[in-house]
Amino acid sequence: MSQSPAPGKVYALPEKTIPPPLQDCNDYNNFRSTKTPIIIDNGSWQCRAGWASETLPRYSFENQISKYRDRKMNRSLSYVGSDILSDPAASFNIKSAFDQNVVVNWESIEMVMDFVFLRMGIDSDRIDHPIVMTEPMCNPGYNRKYMTEMMFECYQVPSLTYGIDSLFSFYANDGTDGIVVNSGNNTTHVIPVSKGRGVLSMGKRLSWGGTQASDLMLKLMQLKYPTFPSKLQPHQANSLVKEHCYVSSDYYEEVSTMLQSENLATKDHAIQFPFIEAIQIEKTQEELALAAEKRKEHGKKLQEIAAKARLEKLIQYEQDLDYYKEIQERGKSELKRDFKKTLEGAELKDEADLENTIKKLEFKIRRGRKQDVGGEDEAEQTFPLLDVPDDQLDEAGLKQKRQQKLIKAGYEARQRAKIEKEKERQRLEEEDRKDEQWREQDLDTWLSDKRQKRNIYIQRIKDRKRLKEQLLDRKSLANQMRMKSIAALASDAPSTKKRKRGQDEDTFGANDDDWSIYRDIANASDSEDDEETCMQLRKLEDQLSQFDSNFDPESALDAQNDPQKSLLNKFLKAGKIGEETDAQVYQLHLNVERIRVPEVVFQPSIVGLDQAGIIELLCGMMKNLNTASEIFTTGGNTMFPNFNERLERELRAIMPIGRNLVIRAARNPLLDAWRGAAKWACSNEFEKFAVRKDEYLDKGTDYLKEHGMGNFSQN
Repeated sequence: MSQSPAPGKVYALPEKTIPPPLQDCNDYNNFRSTKTPIIIDNGSWQCRAGWASETLPRYSFENQISKYRDRKMNRSLSYVGSDILSDPAASFNIKSAFDQNVVVNWESIEMVMDFVFLRMGIDSDRIDHPIVMTEPMCNPGYNRKYMTEMMFECYQVPSLTYGIDSLFSFYANDGTDGIVVNSGNNTTHVIPVSKGRGVLSMGKRLSWGGTQASDLMLKLMQLKYPTFPSKLQPHQANSLVKEHCYVSSDYYEEVSTMLQSENLATKDHAIQFPFIEAIQIEKTQEELALAAEKRKEHGKKLQEIAAKARLEKLIQYEQDLDYYKEIQERGKSELKRDFKKTLEGAELKDEADLENTIKKLEFKIRRGRKQDVGGEDEAEQTFPLLDVPDDQLDEAGLKQKRQQKLIKAGYEARQRAKIEKEKERQRLEEEDRKDEQWREQDLDTWLSDKRQKRNIYIQRIKDRKRLKEQLLDRKSLANQMRMKSIAALASDAPSTKKRKRGQDEDTFGANDDDWSIYRDIANASDSEDDEETCMQLRKLEDQLSQFDSNFDPESALDAQNDPQKSLLNKFLKAGKIGEETDAQVYQLHLNVERIRVPEVVFQPSIVGLDQAGIIELLCGMMKNLNTASEIFTTGGNTMFPNFNERLERELRAIMPIGRNLVIRAARNPLLDAWRGAAKWACSNEFEKFAVRKDEYLDKGTDYLKEHGMGNFSQN
């Protein structure tokens, strides 16, 4: 039997680091008279701002604000971006200006714009620089209207231009024709581009992005470890997605094989949470030896107690058997009417019930005598007081006589059990000898018989397991029938007639106490039979594993019940069994989740999202654009390893043979939208498509100049 490999590498839980506070720019005088455009990539996750003449944005920060009133200082405090983390009280009042990727809170966005302009060194009431701002595809007109009004009325900007972030990223990477796939913080957009101009009428949207992926990882971990001692924070779940997830080349194939022993060691990642290790006091060899001796004595006492209980049960069975056999003998001489009363007094229905009870007791006695009932090496004992009449003994003598009577019953029961065990041993030896002789003479028939018996035992175990599962349901038919049988046995005056309405009814089983009694009876009656069946099955499997070359050891009972090989154990603990250390108690195991979270972009249905996946969107779009041969991917949610390879594999499987296909990733999926906007602002097209303030005052807030990187006007 192959051993499971050690679990995969242990990774430290990523901590949320506090970035240094953003510093104000001291070089604004270099840009004051140049009228250099200001580029603002206003994303729902991060806001990036800087000068169009530079290659990188001056500021990148999380697009969120926090406002609260400090009662000690008696003033209101406001924080933007990473500055929120500098004040613990501010972290409880974080707000975002976005609903998915659309601005809805204009007070918050105004605070963000104030923060940007002040950090860039512009401390006047008027912004004397053109503004180029990104927006999502199909940004609502009323949303752009409010943003335009704020820029022209509040900041007095000379001109304003909007453009789609994904198209700016494509422009920054020198793209002219193709299909842009932008999977960002909240949404995924697919936009065809022809001759440098976005064909927005064919654009598609999938409501899934990085935020939803982090939420899914958080929920999966909460469901997987409901009693985990530490709490997984949303930012930690986001880090797990970014650092440990990847796109699978074949999702269903990899899911079916990921928890196999040979793959588990490499694909399972254990995430170590911080913990306080308990101090363990090392014991000396003498203390360890003393503890081992105590455990041995305790185990011996438990064995003696169990043997005594089995002996008492065996004695009771033998007494009950004598009682029922006496009734059976009386039936030979009594009249049928009198014998019927005798049976009713013994709570028996008829003679068939009596015979059935005797057979059950004989079977229990035979089985009980096979077990250890103690006293195997005891010497022969005498009981002198049993022959003395009671009238010749005083009170102490009578008490001692009763004790000797009980001791004698136990002694005789043990002797009978000893003889029965010896007979059973001889019988089994004879059966083994005959079985061995049969195997040597006709191996094929012998193996066929063993396989057939094994199938019978396996089916019996399955039937009992299924019955136990049904009995767990209090309202199941099997449970109700068994409860009625127990209720009939528990009744002091059993009646064969149906009770009429209004008479007293048997309410046994109506409350939880009766249910507990029933459960104890069911467990006590089934456990011994199950143990006997499992023992016989193990014996057969040992024989088959030794003499049958076609027998698979992995299908044996012990192999299937091995907790180390169970699917749930591999899923939760990477196949580890036994006592866990303090460090292992504080570990989360990522295995199937590593590919399940990124897979949603390709198969939204696995999370209940009734939308087409990215492959379906691209397939339909490529059929209508026969010239499209380039797929361009951008956005933070496309940075998973193997993302572009999966796209190419899926698309080539459905494309016509011989058609060219190039899948290209953005040089920097996070910053290329800002870089593209800066590059475009420095081109000759910018002045032609910028909306000046006089045009705004003349034509209103809905006025928009259409260009290749922007949305359409809705007028």
